[in-house]
Amino acid sequence: MFTGPPAAQAAEPATGFHVRDGRLLDANGNDFVMRGVNHAHAWYAARTGRALADTKALGANSARIVLSTGDRWTKNDAADVAQVVGQCRANRLVCVLEAHDTTGYGEQSGAVSLDRAVDYWIEVQSALKGQEKYVVLNLGNEPHGNVGHTAWTADTSRAITRLRSAGFTHTLMADAPNWGQDWSFTMRDDAPAVFAADPQRNTVFSVHMYGVFDTAAEVQDYLGRFVSRRLPLVVGEFGHDHSDGNPDEDAIMAAARQLNLGYLGWSWSGNGGGVEYLDLATDFDASRLSAWGRRLFEGADGIRQTSREASVYGTGGEGDTRAPTAPGRPTASDVISTGVRLTWAAATDDTGVTAYDVVRVDGTRETPVTTTATPGATVTGLAPSTAHTFAVYARDAAGNRSPRSAAVTVTTTGGPAAGSCAVSYRLEEWTGGFNAHVDIRNTGTRDIAGWQLEFAFPGGQTLHSAWNAKVVQQGSRLLATPEEWTRTIPAGGTVSFGLNGSSTGGNGVPAAFTLNGTACAKG
Repeated sequence: MFTGPPAAQAAEPATGFHVRDGRLLDANGNDFVMRGVNHAHAWYAARTGRALADTKALGANSARIVLSTGDRWTKNDAADVAQVVGQCRANRLVCVLEAHDTTGYGEQSGAVSLDRAVDYWIEVQSALKGQEKYVVLNLGNEPHGNVGHTAWTADTSRAITRLRSAGFTHTLMADAPNWGQDWSFTMRDDAPAVFAADPQRNTVFSVHMYGVFDTAAEVQDYLGRFVSRRLPLVVGEFGHDHSDGNPDEDAIMAAARQLNLGYLGWSWSGNGGGVEYLDLATDFDASRLSAWGRRLFEGADGIRQTSREASVYGTGGEGDTRAPTAPGRPTASDVISTGVRLTWAAATDDTGVTAYDVVRVDGTRETPVTTTATPGATVTGLAPSTAHTFAVYARDAAGNRSPRSAAVTVTTTGGPAAGSCAVSYRLEEWTGGFNAHVDIRNTGTRDIAGWQLEFAFPGGQTLHSAWNAKVVQQGSRLLATPEEWTRTIPAGGTVSFGLNGSSTGGNGVPAAFTLNGTACAKG
């Protein structure tokens, strides 16, 4: 019978998070209990800075960030990962990074293995090295579905040993099989063997609690078994409702508090595919929390009541009180009807700049726009044919903020007038797959310089690739933006792009198309 971690443990990594006697400790050796949310960065990268700032303001001490290896969605490369880590640090949050393309491997079409996820982590290792005090590495999201889940033990052990051989000393997090819910108890029963396979004994386990965990007894029994064996566990995802049943969120939160275990609610905003009710904030607006959001943040055993900031940030932020210098005045480029690219000269700081806060300036009023780790950001969602003024602040890891940069005023181009665009969507289908050819026609009298086309798949289709445009999918919803050579739609002209995907049933034409916020005719 397993009664605890092996006696001959490897030395704890001195530089970051580590596990001792079943508890997750930060780099200072203090107990750390996660209280946070999930954020779908892979599909909503432009929302990440604001989302992290908002969840921190609501009391969160950590955030689980969705990343893509590039196999199912657009890859989050090393530069982007570094930016996300900087945004977490700027908001004094512990960053749990997860590779989402493994979701439902063995059952979900297009899902990749944990071996492929390890390849990705090695590829972006430069963005993670030195961040062990702030980052927990979640190997892969829900890495097995309900088919072939018995391979979880060997696959997870191999992934851990490969990462250790590659030089990773971070705390690793292993998601359960069965779409994260472990109804087969594979992770519950084999966690001791997987923990022992880690030469650093620095792995945390993660269960996702949805419909399988619909009674307090089930919740208590599952969590309690890990605690009694001194194995570290967090509830990496959970919700208040789900298509597979009604989880007992009250029991999950109460048990997590009683047992001093972490939890991360799913998810901040942007859910689709019929689970929009899992949005904690409506349209990414922290002032419009849903009933689920109010429950998680403000209810009994919730984040506000139980969250404690990681001690690595310290009172006053790691002892650093010197603010960075002001960044340079932003320069605008790639101005379109709804967005602009801003770049600026980097600020300097004695311990290093970790984040830049972009704000919109209106007289004496400032409105936060986005946060980035590097001296540049793309701002979207702007009104066409309107003057917008922006400025930038720099922050270091301790949260010290620089003076404001000089401001720049940008006037966006004119967007399509109502009724001045039309979209055709032509299908080529075969068993299990399809191509779609999309034409965007500018029926107006002025060029459209830069565009965003939004639409939704009508069924259970999954996007695999696109050409002549960049396309991302979240649930059933898709957002297409141009390549450089398709950026301008001339007056009276057309640009075209294509999609390739898979489906389990018949395909159809999306019900509606929106170009830069304007509804387009079909055909």
